[in-house]
Amino acid sequence: MQLLLTDLLNLPGIEVEDYTDVAGELILIVEAKTTEAICPRCQQKTCHLHQNHWYLVRDLSISGRTVFLKINRRQFKCRTFGKPFSETLDFIGNRRKQTDRFAQSIVQQVLHSDIHNVAISNGLTDEEVWSMVQYVSKKKLHVDVSSLKRLGIDEISLGKGQGDYIVVLVDLERRIPLAFAPSRKQEDVRQVLEAWGAAVLNQIIEVSIDLSGNYKSLVHKLLPNATVVADRFHVMKIVNQELDKARQSICKANEQTVNEVQKAQIAAALKQSKYALLKPEENLTQKQKAKLEEIREVVPSLARMHQEKESFRAIFEQAKDWKDGTFQLLDWLAQAQDSFQESVRTICRWFGEVTAYFDNHTNSDVVEGINNKLKLIKRSGYGFRNFDNFQLRCLICWHLAID
Repeated sequence: MQLLLTDLLNLPGIEVEDYTDVAGELILIVEAKTTEAICPRCQQKTCHLHQNHWYLVRDLSISGRTVFLKINRRQFKCRTFGKPFSETLDFIGNRRKQTDRFAQSIVQQVLHSDIHNVAISNGLTDEEVWSMVQYVSKKKLHVDVSSLKRLGIDEISLGKGQGDYIVVLVDLERRIPLAFAPSRKQEDVRQVLEAWGAAVLNQIIEVSIDLSGNYKSLVHKLLPNATVVADRFHVMKIVNQELDKARQSICKANEQTVNEVQKAQIAAALKQSKYALLKPEENLTQKQKAKLEEIREVVPSLARMHQEKESFRAIFEQAKDWKDGTFQLLDWLAQAQDSFQESVRTICRWFGEVTAYFDNHTNSDVVEGINNKLKLIKRSGYGFRNFDNFQLRCLICWHLAID
């Protein structure tokens, strides 16, 4: 036995019997110390050795040198049933070509990189790396929904344009994704929710959603104790969209202006004005602030809409409670009904859900950061055509518990 190498290997119950050096790679010949095994059928111990079975597996590198273990996974024969069986080795799974700790180290690298580059840097194939991700996830991945109280439901597009949507379900208190649905179809989202069980669904007290009746009706059906809250950022989005639509309409109408001087002034004021109008005013750059002042001088109607947009945003920033927020919102709806007609109609339809925000200020702001990470994962994976693979790749980023 090689005592020094046995200590260096640090696999409890395993002894290094010998070693060889092949082209700079270290091959350690190892065997379990025990002389008996437990039959998986009758759970009885037996020391009747049936045959030896040697094979190579990859292990963690030592001092930068690639290490393989030549393992003897012995077969014993059960004295009760007379059937042979292979001994169980705690550090490696059945039919695996890598030790568990090597597979875990590869998965940890994947968390901070991508499968292809991890494969190249470790002399593996993409398929081998993905196999290790699946293997480790099966043993270590656990998504805990037992403490879920506030749920966020949002959708993101993983492809270019407006297609290829998936739905992300987020624990808003812990700020982590819990599950994904492969599409925006109500049935797909229903299956994900129902898989959590009635106990979890009954304990959820708030659900933040976008302004989609699809999710609203589903929440009312499955989550009896939950209050539906319209996500403030989606509400703000519809106001911003109407403001930008007005900007575009003025640009188009200005093309028909007869007065060339006025036409040039308006065109200059509106040029590159989108973000000066849509960004929160306190976050504007000096150049954008100057552009906003130019709009106030040249296009007062658009400036008024911008001011109403800022007033709307301030309600959600400054409202002290439900009563304060609700009365401020009612005042804004009365003032903006001419300039923001579409937004006012939508907010009125969702008035209860919009004002529910003022109770606890529950929103899905964390989802934006999660969505950005999901898109990065998809890009680094060169596009996941299989939804289950993509979901697994995402969940390990937040839920994989590796020693």
